[in-house]
Amino acid sequence: MCCSNVVSRDFSGTEIYKVLVNVGNFQHVRTTGDHLILKWEPPVDHTDTDTRTVVVPAHDSVSIGTLRDIADDAGAEDFEAFCGWLERHS
Repeated sequence: MCCSNVVSRDFSGTEIYKVLVNVGNFQHVRTTGDHLILKWEPPVDHTDTDTRTVVVPAHDSVSIGTLRDIADDAGAEDFEAFCGWLERHS
């Protein structure tokens, strides 16, 4: 099996933060300790979508479990696709 389709799961909090803010339209709300709090407001035409809040730890490496939580909170339906999206934009 070829490994060329393997998506990275090794991201820093800063990389995740930058992609969510610059590409994902999240807004930085505040910083609490070493955690960056982001918020996404749905467009007006998304009547069935709620506001999303994502907490990103400003660590050199984010654990896989935390990365999965970030993906869930950001509204990602596919974890691998989310990681690929981060990789393409970081």
